[in-house]
Amino acid sequence: MKKIEIFFNKYIKGDKYLWAFISLLAIFSFLPVYSASTNLVTTYGGTNTVFSYLLKHTLFLLVGFFILFFTQFIDYKYFYRMSIISMPIVLILLVFTISQGKEMDGVNASRWLHIPIINISFQTSNIAGLVLFIYCARYLAKKNKKNISFNNSFFTLLFPIFFIIGLIFPANGSTAIIVFISVLILLFIGGYPIKGIIGILSMGFLLASIYIYSVIKWGDKNPVNRVYTWKSRIENFLDSESEENYQIKQSKTAIVLGNKFGRGPGKSVLKAFLPQSSSDFIYAIIIEEYGCFGGIILLFIYILILLRIIIIATKVQNYFCSLLVLSVGFPIINQALINMGIAVGLFPVTGQNLPLISAGGTSMWVTFFSFGIILSVSKKIIYENDKDEIYK
Repeated sequence: MKKIEIFFNKYIKGDKYLWAFISLLAIFSFLPVYSASTNLVTTYGGTNTVFSYLLKHTLFLLVGFFILFFTQFIDYKYFYRMSIISMPIVLILLVFTISQGKEMDGVNASRWLHIPIINISFQTSNIAGLVLFIYCARYLAKKNKKNISFNNSFFTLLFPIFFIIGLIFPANGSTAIIVFISVLILLFIGGYPIKGIIGILSMGFLLASIYIYSVIKWGDKNPVNRVYTWKSRIENFLDSESEENYQIKQSKTAIVLGNKFGRGPGKSVLKAFLPQSSSDFIYAIIIEEYGCFGGIILLFIYILILLRIIIIATKVQNYFCSLLVLSVGFPIINQALINMGIAVGLFPVTGQNLPLISAGGTSMWVTFFSFGIILSVSKKIIYENDKDEIYK
């Protein structure tokens, strides 16, 4: 027992509560993913079994914890410098990804970048969003107590924001919107002028409207073009009688069947009929099997994670660290709340996973990396006496 305690004290750094919440969600994820994977076996068939999907999820989680473990040892000062180097890299990746202009099985695949040698595909938008958050935190920290305006920050801050989000938007509109909202929240927390934030919001709305209007006016209905998919989803969401709104109806049915305490682990009926039951709509399966009680507990854990993020951000003495923790932490909670909101019918279908729970690769790894950054900052709290040393 003492050896285990020594091991944890030596290798597990940072906020212990956050470690506990991350581990709890990751361990719990095996139950709904294992249960919902039967839908994948039915849909795709082949040689894949429920256990093969569970093994894949296990490997993703192990890699995620490997990323989390090593990221916690990285000094936060490297993230400050790394954001500048990473910006041109993610821009190149985004341009290359969207320029593919291809579809796979009739579905847009321009958001994925495939590495042929190791046969892995990943969404560059997830990585680009994280780099953008860190870059914004760096800019706001560097300009702390200085006069920032819409004009003098246009080329150094706003241009990178709109450029990256503009490259994400055509192929992955929901992710672009979440990134944009998260950036606005960060700018508000970082002391960016309210008038400037309103201007950024207005400009974003105007540019998005111009793009959507141009596609509808002069574009076509190729699956690579996502505008008609967005239009269809919003129309179905607003029309409660729509027969095409299949996913939301099945999701709500699963929630109703779950009642207060659920049907029991692995006893979901709707998992065989609900598309993306192991990823986008896994929260509905969780409520069906564990009831509203289980769904509320899961929501409560994400709220506790949010509270730990805020506590870490307020305790750390370095301003950049505070913004860094909030910039990488808030988007995770935003994504979780949006995923849950979609399952219960509050938002249109967007294709966002439930962090640390849904089956998936890139998004899960980026989430683990983000938590690793937060843990890296949290372990420095007691040693932080040099507030602005890295800016000198």
